[in-house]
Amino acid sequence: MTSPAPVNRLRPRRSCLAVPGSNPRFLEKAQGLPADQVFLDLEDACAPLAKPEARHTIVKFLNEGDWTGKTRVVRVNDWTTEWTYRDVVTVVEGAGPNLDCIMLPKVQNAQQIVALDLLLTQIEKTMGFEVGRIGIEAQIENAQGLNNVNEIAQASPRVETIIFGPADFMASINMKSLVVGEQPPGYPADAYHYILMKILMAARANDLQAIDGPYLQIRNVDGYREVAQRAAALGFDGKWVLHPGQVEASNEIFSPSQEDYDHAELILDAYDYYTSEAGGKKGSAMLGDEMIDEASRKMALVIAGKGRAAGMRRTSTFEIPEA
Repeated sequence: MTSPAPVNRLRPRRSCLAVPGSNPRFLEKAQGLPADQVFLDLEDACAPLAKPEARHTIVKFLNEGDWTGKTRVVRVNDWTTEWTYRDVVTVVEGAGPNLDCIMLPKVQNAQQIVALDLLLTQIEKTMGFEVGRIGIEAQIENAQGLNNVNEIAQASPRVETIIFGPADFMASINMKSLVVGEQPPGYPADAYHYILMKILMAARANDLQAIDGPYLQIRNVDGYREVAQRAAALGFDGKWVLHPGQVEASNEIFSPSQEDYDHAELILDAYDYYTSEAGGKKGSAMLGDEMIDEASRKMALVIAGKGRAAGMRRTSTFEIPEA
């Protein structure tokens, strides 16, 4: 028996486009947008009375739509509601082979991830699908979830991302602001730094991706850029987009510049050469005016990986120095 191919849990997610699962027009349009990931939403974007029909609409569009090049995700309702199990059963049984991940909102503890993992496994076995292929994206939206984020990140091998949900989180801690993602008045520093860093540390400690949540002022692209650049500077892998106008900005911000990408690839080539027999088996060497070593290689791998995932092409090559 041939073992299944390993699942790529580190898919490109620079831009994660939210699309209401109850809106066929938006579901159709989303297929043509250059977002890395599209998640079809059964939670906040669907009115309670629209949820049952939206499940079937999502199944239809997953099976019949053209999502080439995109990670396909469905956000179900959280476990405190009456909708969750039916969301998962209907969507996964109906479109499992055309689905990459289930996004679980308002995750508060590891047990909620374990429960989703078990349900997915039962469905996969019942339907004859590959067991374990469908990933889980965990959304942190309150203080309890943040306190338990390390355990949540470790709860299942299906977990691929930890996502910051700013709107519900701000409400849960009584933050004094009505503008999602913006700094609250009266606080002179970054009110989100601790939250973002705790999510990032949990993600990186478990080889997961960290994704920033939405910016609700959808026509304020400058505001979106400012918030996205904060997350990108810390090391986040991507951010939600709620409007087509945010997609290009997110893809740009969470990709390295051409200069940085080229430099990273040069470091990797130079390090490979200098540590080889032909290059003198050196542990460190000079690349122009810069000393490079194993730590440089690790940093360059991160930037080069992001550039390759974004489809970037090199504009420079490493030349072996003359003897």
